[in-house]
Amino acid sequence: MRDKRQETRDKRIKIRLKKGDLVQVLSGKYKGRQGQVLATHARENKVTVEGVNIVKKHQKPNQAHPQGGILEITKPIWVSKVAVVDPTTKKPTRIGYKLAKDGAKTRVYKASGKEIKIEALATKKAETKKKESKVL
Repeated sequence: MRDKRQETRDKRIKIRLKKGDLVQVLSGKYKGRQGQVLATHARENKVTVEGVNIVKKHQKPNQAHPQGGILEITKPIWVSKVAVVDPTTKKPTRIGYKLAKDGAKTRVYKASGKEIKIEALATKKAETKKKESKVL
């Protein structure tokens, strides 16, 4: 029989936040601070937010860091502590889904009902296309 802890570790939680979303921290040491989502960790139910939950790691010298020293690392925080920021109201809100008639599923802000567009990913895709066209 499986251990209860192992079952929760293997379970993936549906995270509605995506990489590039602008979020605001709702509670804790960094309450009120805003930043972009750098990564989502579905198994841990956590997200890594830019400039939030920065810890200092004492690194011994190795080949990657021959000098060693104290590094500042951004650690993940619980998803429940952050909420996506609605750009029209500049306030944190929840995320919902709407189904289009053609079956497409889009994310929407619960407060305003507007569709969520990730600008950071769109600009990165545009930059990579420009680089590819320059190479050719």
